[in-house]
Amino acid sequence: MPHPVEPHVLSVGITPAPLQLSDSLVVLIVDDVPDNVAPLHDALDEAGYTVLVALDGDSAIRRATQALPDVVLLDAVMPGLDGFEVARQLKAQPATAHIPIIFMTGLTDTEHLVAALDAGGADYVTKPIKPREVMARMGVHLRTARHVRQGAVERSQARNALDAFGYATITVRERDGRLMWQTPLARDLLRNHCGTEAPTTPPVVLQWLRRHLGEALEQREPPRLTLENGPRRLTFRLHQCVGDEVNGEGGDWLIVMQETSDASVLSSLAGAFGLTAREAEVLYWVVKGKINRDIGDILGSSPATVKKHLERVYAKLGVETRTAAAAMAINRVPLLQPHHGA
Repeated sequence: MPHPVEPHVLSVGITPAPLQLSDSLVVLIVDDVPDNVAPLHDALDEAGYTVLVALDGDSAIRRATQALPDVVLLDAVMPGLDGFEVARQLKAQPATAHIPIIFMTGLTDTEHLVAALDAGGADYVTKPIKPREVMARMGVHLRTARHVRQGAVERSQARNALDAFGYATITVRERDGRLMWQTPLARDLLRNHCGTEAPTTPPVVLQWLRRHLGEALEQREPPRLTLENGPRRLTFRLHQCVGDEVNGEGGDWLIVMQETSDASVLSSLAGAFGLTAREAEVLYWVVKGKINRDIGDILGSSPATVKKHLERVYAKLGVETRTAAAAMAINRVPLLQPHHGA
């Protein structure tokens, strides 16, 4: 049990100053009838917990997002946004997904208890609330949550260090495919290459992850995934499992990404033959064996426009066919040759 500290007690309707919390554990109590949980509130105060209070579902989500409590004690039945929906929304947000939720409910039907657990609850207690029972249940979940959070901090520091070296990292939760964490560089790369934002994992990445999980679990590195976007390529490497299993389901998987570019190749093509930037791109894809329609799709142009660019390329290279143009480009620009990794 933590050492007693001066509690911070907040209620809905008050706009608090930024909390200066000590090492005390933070508990968010959510109940639309404060009198129902007054004995619990007082018991937590006396035990040295920092206590936050919300009287409705919307306020609970705002308070949890702002304060990131160590545990949420959540009334199941409330007007408006009920406890089940509050739990689902908190579990859907990466910032609050790790927080254990203990439901407080007068509902004892199996159907309602299952609903509480399905919504993301870690446990439940029945009303009338018995403070000593609640604190005993909290102790189990808080020890686990603190362990997981400390591990997350250490992993976060390691992942951010990768950004500085041009590697971006994400973590994807195995059981539902949700993107749980990303470095700033990873966010930008996924937006530019896949058009997705957290918590959505790009479908092609999720399919690749699930297809190769067996190999990863056997400690064999699976094939890397490469997405091409014009002269840029984004490569994904499945690194390791960094989260604990939940109810026998897989944890979180760390994926490392790196972007490479053929910008230097395009610059060399333009310089070698006096081409414009767009003509260099057209010649680049001719070397890669693409037809005009495919090149148009890649560059966002019509096949007719690609044909006009290609005619100017032929004239500048002094050739008449695609094959001759590609051969001359490869001979003149070493970066296009296979041993250079083009």
